[in-house]
Amino acid sequence: MAEFKVPELGENVTQGDVARVLVKVGDTIAKEQAVLELETDKATIEVPSSVAGVVTDIKVKKGDKVKVGAVVLVVQDSATPSAVPAAAAAVAPPAEARAPVEEPPAAAPEERAPEQKVVAMPRPAIRAEAPATRVPSSGGIPAPAAPSVRRLAREVGVEINDVQGSGANGRITETDVKDHARRILSSVPSSVGTGRAGPGAAGSGPALPDFQKWGEIERQAMNNIRRKTTEHLTHAWTSIPHVTQFEKADITPMEDLRTKFKAQVQKAGGNLTVTAVLVKVLAAAVKQFPQFNASIDLAASEIVYKKYVNVGVAVDTEWGLLVPVIKHADQKNITQIAVELNQLSEKARARKLTLDEMSGGGISISNLGGIGGTGFTPIVNWPEVAILGVSRGVIEPVWRNDKFEPRQLLPLSLSYDHRVVDGADGMRFLRWVVEAIEQPFLLSLLG
Repeated sequence: MAEFKVPELGENVTQGDVARVLVKVGDTIAKEQAVLELETDKATIEVPSSVAGVVTDIKVKKGDKVKVGAVVLVVQDSATPSAVPAAAAAVAPPAEARAPVEEPPAAAPEERAPEQKVVAMPRPAIRAEAPATRVPSSGGIPAPAAPSVRRLAREVGVEINDVQGSGANGRITETDVKDHARRILSSVPSSVGTGRAGPGAAGSGPALPDFQKWGEIERQAMNNIRRKTTEHLTHAWTSIPHVTQFEKADITPMEDLRTKFKAQVQKAGGNLTVTAVLVKVLAAAVKQFPQFNASIDLAASEIVYKKYVNVGVAVDTEWGLLVPVIKHADQKNITQIAVELNQLSEKARARKLTLDEMSGGGISISNLGGIGGTGFTPIVNWPEVAILGVSRGVIEPVWRNDKFEPRQLLPLSLSYDHRVVDGADGMRFLRWVVEAIEQPFLLSLLG
């Protein structure tokens, strides 16, 4: 017999909801065959099997929450006896022990979520830890965990016997310990010793009033994307000192060029949108201002400057906001960016984006111009340090050549992390972006 377990799903993704089970008992499956469709906080993905043989048992069903490392199914190959030894059956965990446990996801992004560091939990007093083989106070058997896992639990202040194991027969892994610590941290209203709201602060705060006293209400559970967006943006807003600066770019010449070359780009499979042009502009801008393609590491008191240039683009979908990433945007021309952006946007709306396609961003764009508005304050997509907001372009009279002329102006909003970017540099960056839009030759000259 061979077990197939939920593999690593991607950056900071520890669990998912079973959307579909693609096989049934008695099916013969091959390695790399898709056997499960999982809905994670970022995307719906098909999970390929790492084992081959005849399916003898399926341990999950639609709607279950499963963690990385949880057993999905059991297969038997031709070399394995068909009968299950009685001894093995005797030690198999009861069904309720195998059932997935409802629990909140690990905190943040993004739509492209970074690895979180587990910090030691405060304890009322320092006490000597018992040996790894000690018996729990409840009188049960010791928690099944390797010495290294027990050591990790002691280091982060987690009681090993309180951790839910995801391994075989409930065995506790390092990931289980870290997840348990994150859940504890998420219940703390502020980060230890900082006074700032922690990543899980989205669920904290005073209790809501009883709205039913005033009339009929309806409650709907958040979907995974909305829940993750709530946690991620709460963390970003409470941990990043935001500054937003506004400017307008004269896009009259750019609109003429877009009209002229639109059909050419469509033949290549893309849409020559303002967003596609802005991806290229930002890719050039961060090379002139590298602090905008950075992240801050508070634990190490360092700023991480990224040598690669990846630009995230927020996409509005019926499930919520998704942010696919244009990788190496500085190495692509506008036509290539337009084609890729069109493909990623379609995949986002069909919820077919992969985790890799939503990871690794360095700076983001949020374009609401297709809906309307004269300006807004976008929230920085942590761990990035800047995001460009775009509103609807309007025709306004502009004083040029000793007279007023009708020009199409595009409102831009640049939000950034003031710990990394000073106000003067923020305005210089935004002016560079405006000049690149108004003078496309600047992209060839400096981009």
